Amino acid sequence: MDLSWITTSWMSVWMVIVSTVGIYFALIAFTRLAGLRSFSKMSSFDFAITVAFGSILASTILAKDPPLFQAVIGLGTLYVIQMIVANLRGNSTIMSSLVDNEPLLLMRGSDILEDNLKKAKVTHADLHAKLREANATQLSQVKAVVMEATGDIAVLHHEDPTHELDGQLLKGVRGWD
Repeated sequence: MDLSWITTSWMSVWMVIVSTVGIYFALIAFTRLAGLRSFSKMSSFDFAITVAFGSILASTILAKDPPLFQAVIGLGTLYVIQMIVANLRGNSTIMSSLVDNEPLLLMRGSDILEDNLKKAKVTHADLHAKLREANATQLSQVKAVVMEATGDIAVLHHEDPTHELDGQLLKGVRGWD
């Protein structure tokens, strides 16, 4: 029986270990330089960069190509791009509109906004799961449900039905105005 598809050489094992240690320390160094925001999910752009980081890490660890040095250069380049775009997002509404999704209101109080649910491609089952996850026990507790720019769903609720929601929390949310 040919077992070559599940075995490897000791040289390959050492290459994986060296590549893993090297790319790990490069990741730590770049993250220390760029800051913790490097792995945030504050925008879809951040998420895409995080996926790209993972792809570089995986391909470096498990394949001969790219070599470790090229992977470190690629990783560093992604960090630089992320820092530039993050700075431009803060200073330019044009850049912000290009890379950021706009949050979308899915519920206003206990009213489900069907059109927005369709736009977000969120089912009633998804919405109910998020309400349960947020420990909302009655629809009357719900003040608002927002699909955030990151794709996460935020449930704003309060046990006191007379409690007012501060509109500032929903500034910039499509469907709130």
